[in-house]
Amino acid sequence: MDAGIPLDAADFFADLEMNNTREWFTANKARWQASVRTPLQALVDALAEEFGAAKLFRPNRDVRFSLDKSPYKIHQGAVVDCGPGVGYYVQVSASGLMTGCGWYMATPAQIAAYRAAVLGEGSGARLAAAIEPLVADGFEVGGDQLKTAPRGVDPEHPRISLLRHRSLLLSREYGAPSWMETGEVVARVRDDWRAYRPVMEWLAEALA
Repeated sequence: MDAGIPLDAADFFADLEMNNTREWFTANKARWQASVRTPLQALVDALAEEFGAAKLFRPNRDVRFSLDKSPYKIHQGAVVDCGPGVGYYVQVSASGLMTGCGWYMATPAQIAAYRAAVLGEGSGARLAAAIEPLVADGFEVGGDQLKTAPRGVDPEHPRISLLRHRSLLLSREYGAPSWMETGEVVARVRDDWRAYRPVMEWLAEALA
């Protein structure tokens, strides 16, 4: 991949945030295709041999059960599924480029399995050790969390911050640097996804 992702992708979503209507999107669909959809597809295609094929999400929002009836998402994401609710992620929005990974659609059985694995001395320490260098390198840890300790868990447990999670996400925001328009974007996303791999391997094992 030579061209990278045009900086106009970020501008497109900034404009969409102010004009989130079907009329505006229809008038700018060719711009979305050229600046957003096609470059992002090329990016994930360049990574597919190592990580697997990615799914690009539809631009339309599901507004059936939402008070917000804006018809379009204000970002374009792609995910490589690595198991139920687990995957590598990349996204472009008005804020620019973001990479991510993790466990994002939890079932009660997965939450129980995750918690048991974090409580396990060996497996829990391994997850903490996988996350620690990522945080030190500027990655962020997120996901749905309990406000207090899970029932039956010591609030002073050394891994209580991980035990409170009901989903676990890691991410890095890049903004919209000039290299986003070049082939360097492939290397940057590849490096991040490789950095996430120990966490992804842990999740695959714990949630199997």
